Amino acid sequence: MHQSKEDLLQQYKGCDVSSLPKPAAIMDVAIARRHCSTMLQAVQALNVNFRAHVKTHKTSELALLQIGSDMHDVHLAVSTVAEIEHLLPTLCNLKESGRAINILYSVPLPPSQTSRVAQLARRLGPGSITLLIDHPSHLKPLLVFRQEAGFPSGVFLKVDTGYHRAGLPPSSLNKGGLIDEIARLESEGDVYFVGLYSHSSLSYAGTTASEAMDALGSEINGCLDALNYNQASLPKHHSIMISVGASPQVVAIQNFAGRNAGMSGPTITLERALEDISNFEIGGCQITLELHAGVYSVMDMQQFSTRSINSLGHVDGEVALSVAAEVVSVYNDGERQKPEALLAVGTLGLGREPCASYKGWAVVGRSQKCHKANGDSRMIVERISQEHCVISWDLADWPKEAQLPRLPLEVGQTLRLYPNHACVTGAMYGHYFVVDSDILEPDIVQDVWVRASGW
Repeated sequence: MHQSKEDLLQQYKGCDVSSLPKPAAIMDVAIARRHCSTMLQAVQALNVNFRAHVKTHKTSELALLQIGSDMHDVHLAVSTVAEIEHLLPTLCNLKESGRAINILYSVPLPPSQTSRVAQLARRLGPGSITLLIDHPSHLKPLLVFRQEAGFPSGVFLKVDTGYHRAGLPPSSLNKGGLIDEIARLESEGDVYFVGLYSHSSLSYAGTTASEAMDALGSEINGCLDALNYNQASLPKHHSIMISVGASPQVVAIQNFAGRNAGMSGPTITLERALEDISNFEIGGCQITLELHAGVYSVMDMQQFSTRSINSLGHVDGEVALSVAAEVVSVYNDGERQKPEALLAVGTLGLGREPCASYKGWAVVGRSQKCHKANGDSRMIVERISQEHCVISWDLADWPKEAQLPRLPLEVGQTLRLYPNHACVTGAMYGHYFVVDSDILEPDIVQDVWVRASGW
């Protein structure tokens, strides 16, 4: 049973992380706040629109950090209707304060969810909901939405720019007359066409900022190709938005825009793509660029491994989400081929997501004791079971024939584990215990953020 925020605060505010029931999801608000601020500065410096995805954390509190207080337009993306329901009080407050709200349901519209989304739209008003489509069968639910909400939804056409999860290739975007029908429905007041949407996670395979920037440039080019292929069928508009992104390639703009500008310039591919957008025209229609990203706000080991920004520090200072877990046994006395320890958390508390940069399931945070004893060597989750895992030294830090030292651990000790995939790890918990590394007591719970759950 999920407890309310008020009950959780009464019980745990002021507690040390080591005293919490474990495993526990810990969110460092100082790190998340910094990542959100840096992103907002970068998109403002680049003069592009930004849509913050909330699927990683699914909380109202972090969504507010993602959108900041300066931009009038609040553009968010969700992966489930439950996220909209959870955010609804916050969204209503933002609307009452005079800000324009738009929520993108960022998977192709499931017909079974249409009425549920329409009822939420009625609460938020016209212009509040944008839907994603990539199949002619999605047109009928758009009409259901129009009837039940009392106004049309926005529509993004999903373009597949190479990731092959959803969407249509640029040359096939008018599948079954899809674009022609959107133009007709818009002329009758049943939808309004927003533009093209692509989400490509190909940048996760990269390991440099240049690769991430090239991935962003290629994704923009794929959407421009779609406009070229289909310009005769597109609705006649004064403006069409191209929305592209995934955290590695969007984070990469921070190398040359905003707070960290000057670390490196954009790659030729990205620079030309940005120029092409500014020069592109379809019958006088202006093309605007929107970037979207989500996990940048929290980071994780998969993000860290892409090295899409040149200024990254140590994991402990860059990844906001960790899992507090307890050591339940230590094997330092020759029982095994190398020193190991058993922790009371496993796949159901961490996930089982791989990371390209190391052979493990999470990275153990540096405690003062571990760091002093062993320099930069780190421990990782080497093996993982349902509710337990085994940690050991990361062998990549040691010479092949090295005699590994004892693990500087004790039974009952609390460790912080930094996950490979924050979106998956966060979903294992109903709430985050929030700490703040910018204050004198960085391990004391300052707040509790309750997550949306389910679909």
